[in-house]
Amino acid sequence: MQEKLNKLEKEIQRSLAEASDAATLEAVRIKYLGRKGAINMLFKEIAQMSIEEKKTCGEAINKLKNDTVSELNLRLERFKDKSKGRFELLLPGKMPPVGHFHPLSKVFNEIVMFFKSHGFTVETGPEIEYDWYNFGALNMAKDHPARDMFSSFFIKEDLLLRSHTSPVQIRVMENQKPPVKIICPGRCYRYDAFDASHSPVFHQVEALYVDKGVSLGELKWLLSEFVKYIFGPKTKYQLRPSFFPFTEPSGELAISCMVCGGEGCSVCSNSGWLELLGCGMVHPNVLKNVKISPKKYSGYALGMGVERVAMVKYIIDDIRVFYNNDIRFLEQF
Repeated sequence: MQEKLNKLEKEIQRSLAEASDAATLEAVRIKYLGRKGAINMLFKEIAQMSIEEKKTCGEAINKLKNDTVSELNLRLERFKDKSKGRFELLLPGKMPPVGHFHPLSKVFNEIVMFFKSHGFTVETGPEIEYDWYNFGALNMAKDHPARDMFSSFFIKEDLLLRSHTSPVQIRVMENQKPPVKIICPGRCYRYDAFDASHSPVFHQVEALYVDKGVSLGELKWLLSEFVKYIFGPKTKYQLRPSFFPFTEPSGELAISCMVCGGEGCSVCSNSGWLELLGCGMVHPNVLKNVKISPKKYSGYALGMGVERVAMVKYIIDDIRVFYNNDIRFLEQF
């Protein structure tokens, strides 16, 4: 019996050593520890032995059984650990969740990139501004009726939250001799109700170019390139006369409706056109206020609300959706 036990032990050790995975180990377990396995068959053989032989052989068989069970479990745990850390090169990778730009950020970046590609540099300024920079230097005296166009947040008599980014233009022209070719992106504030078309906090991008011989024709060309870049080459546009105290002549740019293609629909009030931005040639009084001679230099300026451009581009009829953080809306972009 002892010789048979020794031979079986060596056979079990060899089988365990050759096992390459959990399935092979299971086959080894069944072969040696199963109900009809080799070890259980040994217990049947000692049934006819004497009490002393049963005791000696039984202890030896139990020891072999326990050792085999321990070794099986140990090797099974090793296979589990290896499978957890295994890296299969042929399996497809797991893509982590990827975020994307908010539609306002996307349009904002597109506008800035357009002007930078045309030689404009980016300038910024304070959001709390003096009355002089926000109104006075822009040809709007204290009693100027154009001030009614701006519903401003005044902190005190001569200090307010800027209602447009034009004060940045004034600050730059005060400290830089022409040529001046800049854009002024940033937040603005107006005392408006938060409704479908107004927000007390919004974003603007304004552009300014001042140099010798700057003409209205250059402004019209820049606007045409801007429309093609943002809305596509087939988009029609028109420049309408308007009024702004800081430009003369002044105009408003309108583009063909993105919904009806200019045919007329409820989005464009059946006009076929959507207003986009204001522009014009810099008023001589503005140049005088920053010590630049209007006889020697001329310039153009334009300004747009980023929210307005995004609403026109994506056919959105309510400005509030940009700020509601509704994932169902944001995932569309």
